[in-house]
Amino acid sequence: MTLEVLGAGFGRTGTNSLRLALNELGFGPCHHMFEIRDNPALLAPWQAAAEGAPLDRAAAFPGYRSQVDWPGVRFWRELAEAYPEAKVILTVRDPIAWHESVMATIYPFLQARGKHDNPHANAMAEMAQKLIVGPTFDGKLGERDHAIGVYKRHIEDVQATIPADRLLTFDVREGWAPLCAFLGVAAPDAPFHNTNSSKSFVEEEWKDA
Repeated sequence: MTLEVLGAGFGRTGTNSLRLALNELGFGPCHHMFEIRDNPALLAPWQAAAEGAPLDRAAAFPGYRSQVDWPGVRFWRELAEAYPEAKVILTVRDPIAWHESVMATIYPFLQARGKHDNPHANAMAEMAQKLIVGPTFDGKLGERDHAIGVYKRHIEDVQATIPADRLLTFDVREGWAPLCAFLGVAAPDAPFHNTNSSKSFVEEEWKDA
């Protein structure tokens, strides 16, 4: 199975809402960090990539039709080249709000690596630190100005690299209309998904971590 939709937006930009939307629109299953959380067998190819091996796409995305969020976005450029027919969705939000959300969710989880009761959570945190925080943020995810600069440059890089007819820059607050128009499908007669707030991330999403 080939990836038909690629998410190029950083985590905490509405990627879980987009994942649920893509699943509902028939582009699932959609790969997201939560898939690795819930399926420990999916971690191995990302661990290997964190150690410098080329990403094994077949092992990383078995049976998936779409991809959003970390760690896949770490390879957005390679994935866009490997799947030239795939459409690319760049989720965005206010940069300061993005970093505040990161600091309330992802950052504490990573900082607690090695201290989680769940061994799989520790392994995920270690992978994310090596594969994402180190190379993408120079290890400075917690430094607001630096992290926001990386975030803004990433958006500019994606928009300059992916042809306009292949790219949707998407704020999930816009709802179904731009997403469905871009994908060429009808909008569901239901509210757009609005999930995975910072509060729910802390209280629910990693409750077993």
